[in-house]
Amino acid sequence: MRHALSLALRGEGRTGSNPIVGAVIIDAEGNLVAEGFHAGGDHAEVVAIKSVARIPEGSTIVVTLEPCNHTGKTGPCTEAIISAGISRVVYAVADPNPIAAGGSDRLRAAGIEVIEGVLAAPSRFFNRAWLSVIEKNRPLFIWKVAATLDGKTAALDGSSKWITSESSREFVSLLRRNSDAILVGTGTVIADNPSLVPHDDQEIKNPLRVVMGLRDIPAGSIVKDDQAELLHIQSHDFNQLVRELLAKGVKQVFVEAGSELGTAMIEAGLIDEIMLFQAPTLLGVGRNFIGDLGIHTLDQRLDLTILATRQIGNDIFTHMKVGA
Repeated sequence: MRHALSLALRGEGRTGSNPIVGAVIIDAEGNLVAEGFHAGGDHAEVVAIKSVARIPEGSTIVVTLEPCNHTGKTGPCTEAIISAGISRVVYAVADPNPIAAGGSDRLRAAGIEVIEGVLAAPSRFFNRAWLSVIEKNRPLFIWKVAATLDGKTAALDGSSKWITSESSREFVSLLRRNSDAILVGTGTVIADNPSLVPHDDQEIKNPLRVVMGLRDIPAGSIVKDDQAELLHIQSHDFNQLVRELLAKGVKQVFVEAGSELGTAMIEAGLIDEIMLFQAPTLLGVGRNFIGDLGIHTLDQRLDLTILATRQIGNDIFTHMKVGA
C-alpha cells in the first residue's frame, strides 16, 4: 500500500476533478506483477491490469481508493478486476462519491475477497482535496505565506522581493503545479504583477489563474497572457467563488493572496491549511501577513496543527492545518 501511495502522488495535478489513485498487483507469493496510477486517462487499476499480458492466478490488487462501480469516461474498475481474474482486492479509503460507490459489494458478489482500511489515514490525506469537494462541496484552500521571522510580508515602503530564498521559490513552483488553481486578490495583481504559473518545463496544463476583487485587472498584466486560463471574479462573494471553482472542476486552490483576502478567507472558514515560508530576518515594522481577526483574548485564539516542518535553503517551511 505504501508503494501504491507513492504511485498515486505521481498523478498530482494531472487528474482534473478526479482523485489521485495508485494501484499495485502482486502474485500469490507477493511478487510485483504490475503497477499503475491515474494521470487523467484510465483509472489506476485499469492501467496496472493493461500493463501486463496476463495476471497470474491468485493475484491481489492493492489500491489506494475503493474501485469504482460506475461508467463515466471509463468503464467500472470493478468489472476490469473481475475480468482479469484477480482473487483479492485491498484498498485504503472507501469511495464516498455516491455515483461511484458500491465497488466492494460488487467485488464480493463476484467471489473476490475484499480487505479495506489499510493505511486509510495517509490515503485520505493525499486525497484530501478531492474528499473536500465530495464531503464539503467546496475545494481545499491552502494559503501560502512568505514572511519574515516577525511575520512581515513587506517592508514599510511596500517592498517584498525577495523575503525568502530561491530554494523556497522553487518549492513554491512545485506546490503550484500540484494545485488546480492559484488565487490572488486584485491588489496583489496591481502591486506585484505576478505570473501565477509554475516555473518549470513540465508539459502539463498550467493551473487556472483566479483573481478576486472589484477592481479591473490592468491592461498588460501578466495574468492576462496565454500561459494559463484566467478567471476574474469581480466580487467579494465567497459563495460565488466556490460555485465558479466547482464549475471548473477545481479540487485544490493554492492561495497566494495578501493579508486582506487571506484574512477574509480565514474569517469565512475557507482556509484549510497554511504553508508558511519564514525567512530568518526581522523588519520590526511593515505589512503583517494576517489582519484583524476580531480576537481580543487568548481564549479566542485560532489554533493551528503542524503537519510538517523542515528547512528549505535558509528558510523554515511549516505546513499547518487550520484548527486542532
